[in-house]
Formats: sequence, C-alpha cells, structure tokens
Amino acid sequence: MTSFFRPAAVAALLALAAPVLAKAPRELTYTVSMDPATNSNAFQVKLQLPKLKKEQAIYQFAATAPGTYQVMDMGRFVSNFQAFDDKGKPLESKQLGTNQWQLSQPEKTREIRYTIAETWDTPVKEHNIYRMCGSSLETDHALLNGQTLLGYPQGMQDKPLRLKLEYPSGWKAGSVLQADKDGYYHLQDYDHAVDSPILLGRLTEASTKLGNADVALYCYSATDKVQAEPLLGYMQKMLSAAQSFFGGQLPVNRYAFLYHFADRSAGAWEHSYSSEYVLTEQELTPESAQGVVDIAAHEFFHVMTPLNIHSEVIEHFNFVQPTGSEHLWLYEGTTEWASHMMQLRGGLVPLDDYLSMLHDKVQFDRTRTDTTYSLSRLGLNSFSDEGQRQYGNIYQRGALTAGLLDLRLLELSGGKRGLRDVLLELAKQYGPNKPISEKNFFQDFTKMTYPEIGDFFKRYVQNAEPLPLQEYYSKIGVRYEPIQHTGKQVATLGAVGLAPRDASVYFTRVGGPLQAAGVQVGDQLVAVDGVRNDFTALRRVASRQPGSELPLTISRNGQEQTVRVKLGSTEDVKRYIFSQDPAATPAQLALRQVWLKNL
Repeated sequence: MTSFFRPAAVAALLALAAPVLAKAPRELTYTVSMDPATNSNAFQVKLQLPKLKKEQAIYQFAATAPGTYQVMDMGRFVSNFQAFDDKGKPLESKQLGTNQWQLSQPEKTREIRYTIAETWDTPVKEHNIYRMCGSSLETDHALLNGQTLLGYPQGMQDKPLRLKLEYPSGWKAGSVLQADKDGYYHLQDYDHAVDSPILLGRLTEASTKLGNADVALYCYSATDKVQAEPLLGYMQKMLSAAQSFFGGQLPVNRYAFLYHFADRSAGAWEHSYSSEYVLTEQELTPESAQGVVDIAAHEFFHVMTPLNIHSEVIEHFNFVQPTGSEHLWLYEGTTEWASHMMQLRGGLVPLDDYLSMLHDKVQFDRTRTDTTYSLSRLGLNSFSDEGQRQYGNIYQRGALTAGLLDLRLLELSGGKRGLRDVLLELAKQYGPNKPISEKNFFQDFTKMTYPEIGDFFKRYVQNAEPLPLQEYYSKIGVRYEPIQHTGKQVATLGAVGLAPRDASVYFTRVGGPLQAAGVQVGDQLVAVDGVRNDFTALRRVASRQPGSELPLTISRNGQEQTVRVKLGSTEDVKRYIFSQDPAATPAQLALRQVWLKNL
C-alpha cells in the first residue's frame, strides 16, 4: 500500500515507539504528528528539551489564551503523558491538576511526549471551546492553534522554540509563519506560538500587496464553493480602505487570513499577524461576500489593537490563571467601531447603511444585556460566567462608545483630530513591545487629548451612564429617536416569551392572542405555520393582517396539537432610529463631512 506520509513523517512515527534521543537542543523543539487516516481525533506531540532546572519541574498547559475570553483548560484533552531521559528511559511524572504535570526528575528530563485530542469533536462537560480557537483534525484538513497543542515547562514561557509538523503528503500549510529548509517554524516564545495559527490540508491560496505588506489568504472549502482568489477579490476594497485608515502603511510586514468554510459558523479569532475564521460554506455572491468582508474588517483592524496598543495584562499573558483587562473596550469595542467606520469612510457602504448598523447595536444593548454593566466591569470580569453573559455587548455598546469618543474628539479639536488619529499616535508611541499602563491608561489618554475626555471615560466606560446618542449625533446632523410612533396598526401575538431547553423551545410567557388560543406557559413550540423547527416566521408577524390566523403546533405532556392564534392589533412603534436630519444646519453638515473624511 502506498504510504500516506512523507518518509520524514514515517520516521517520526517510528521514533514514537522507541525513543533514541539526540543531544539536547538549545530551543524547546516540538514535533506535532497527525495521521487522520488512522486517528482523526488526536495529535501526537513530542518535545525535546534543553537542560531543565529543579524549579522547572511543572509542565503547564494553557488554561486560556489571549483574545478568547474563555476558560479552555487544555489539560482536559491530554492523555498518555510521558517523560524520558537522554537514553530514552522513562521517568516518573504525575498530574497535579487539570493543566499541570509534575516531572519527578526535571534535570534528567530530555523529552516529553503526550497525546492531545482535537477540541472540535471531543465532548466536554463545560466550557466548550470556540471552534476558531480550538483544534480540528479531519481526513482532508486540520486547524491548529498553539495553546490547543503545546505546553511548556514553567519558567520557560518566554524562551524561543521551534515547531515541526508531520502531516499527510499533498496537504498545504497556511500560516503567517514560514518554515526553514528543514521544515521548522521558529518562534520567539510560547506567546508567539499561540499567536500564530496554522491551517493545513486541501487549501486554495491567494495573495496581494498593500504598501510594503504582503497579505496572504488561505481557504479550506468543504465542497469547493469558496476559492481563495475570488474571495480575496471581494476583500480588496476593504483592505485598501484599511490601508488608508492606517495612514497609508500597515503596521505589519506580512499578514495571513485563514478561512474554514463547512457546515457551520462559529466566528473569527484575531491574532497579531493573522486571523482565522470558521464560517458556513455557501456560494460566493456579492451578498455573502459582504458578510465575510465585515467580519474580516474587524479582525484585520486588530493589527492596531491589541498588537500595537495593549496593556501589561496582554503583554505578559497569564496562561495559568485567566486575568481580565479593563481595556477590553479598546481591544474589541474600538476595533468593531473602526471596522465599520473605515468602510464608511472608504466609500464601501452608504451612510444610511451605517446608521442602520448603529440601530442594531443600540437594540442589542438595550434589549439583550444589563445596561447597568459597565464596559470596564465587563473587561475585568470577561473570563467569569457573569462576564460571559454580558460579553457580546463589548461589540455593541463598546463600538457605540468608541463612535461617541470619535465625535467628541473631533468636536474638541475643531475637526482636526478624531479617534483614528489618536490611535495612530498611540501605536507610534507604544507599538508591539511597549505596553500601555493597565492602571493609568485613562489618565494617559486624557493627557494626550483634552481634559473633557477624562469625564467621558468616567461616565461611559468606567461607569454605565446612558450613552448621549441624541446629543452627540445631532452635532453632525444625524437624528436619533429612542422611540418613533408611526400611528399605523400592525398584527401582534401579544406578550410572548420563548426559551431553549434540551434542544427544544418552550413558552415562558403568553398573553393576549396566545392565551385566548389556549397556549400555556411550559408548552413546547414545535412548528409555526406548518414549518417545524423554524420559528423565524414569528419575527414577521407584524407583516400579517390584524385579525388573521397563525397556526402554531405545540406539544403538551407529549401530545402535539395545532392551535390557530387570532392575531391582535397594536400600534407600529419603531425604536432606536438613526436618520439623516433634513433640517441639518451648515455647521452640522460641515462637521459631518469632516467625520466622513477623517482619513
């Protein structure tokens, strides 16, 4: 039978059975082997060690990773952990906790081997890992994230390392990293490894140049509906807009987009020099491509923050004990604002579409979160279950707050200096290797701008005062109406509450028309208008005629029945509406033009 692996890969696998150790390397040297034809659920990891000291007796796996804001506990996925001396003789080791193994004789330990399961298909009882932040191994591709595969001896997080991957012949490797002639990726330290994801397999590839920066795009598409070259074509205008937003040059020399298109969407994860995406595969059309571009714009802007603007919490990341940063609003909220603003200013989206996006963010903030939960508190608690319940708002109120900060800065500077300009100044002052002060950043930002900005931070970031949307947007001739009475009558189901439980949906609140039709709290909703397990028609009730009937199939005590709900009537009330003010003054319109062209 023809070998599935290259000869070097076969040799590496044979070495797993009978270790013969060479001279201790100067770097931490990892080899990750994968054979999806034999085992598509786990990776084999070998680490050759330089000489360890007694205090380096603990081998540490990641409890979390930067930018995930979640507990990962990678030790849960580890099995068959073994240590060896320089003659290949096994040494005793024992597991101390979820993420730590103790080496009995660290001074004699020259090699560590273990199996680590992929996170996508390995069930866990709690703290499921976001797919784009995890690891996957399938017959035609794999996704690797450093923290999902590699650990390190405590005290060596900042030591240089090299990494070799053994994978099926015919696969392509996609990463911002570039291997040497021997197949090794060289990394500055463990943080660098975590910051450098790798997509492997049956990939397509495309590249472009932005100023002095090389930009690569690698794409896995399960049924080949999405190819790298046309996808990059759709992204080109956004990338050019980003280049302008950054002042003409990107703050990186090379960047890589890693795309995984298959049966579901999970989102994206930013890195300093790359980003990875797990999205549903569909035909690439202008409409579907715009959704991809919107996500990419957000992740791409992270080359500004946190790469060039970040606090000590990010600079010296604690992989053992997750630690939140008060400035999550800056890393995620400001980035989300910039991803939309640079497309608006680059002419990719019209102003009305931008205002519609603002409506969506206000609606999320006001209807789906605790409006008394400040952005500072959210950042500090981002790794807790409490913080996770509010986490989505960092992209909503966080972006809204950044937008108001931009308007305030433009107003105070007479239109000469907005948030974009201050971010560029901060990136130049700090950069990748100099952190901002976690404790004093608000004061430092205020000193380099205007005294009024300190009050802004206190009220809208550190505390949770209602955002002055009406006041600020009126400065550029944009109306904001918290509520708008139309006087029209539309159909309604009345009071309704639904909640998921055990893969089903149940009524938690019924009133008016639902109650009159016999629906009760606790009933399972099975179908709407004859369509099972698709409840999107409930969102379109207002488009029906008042007094018309809507068939609902419900289940009570295991018995299904269909009820016909006679829709009630209510006034069509719109909320959180942004619109261009037709009566805007010349001064307002002048500031709007500055706002639209602050490049």
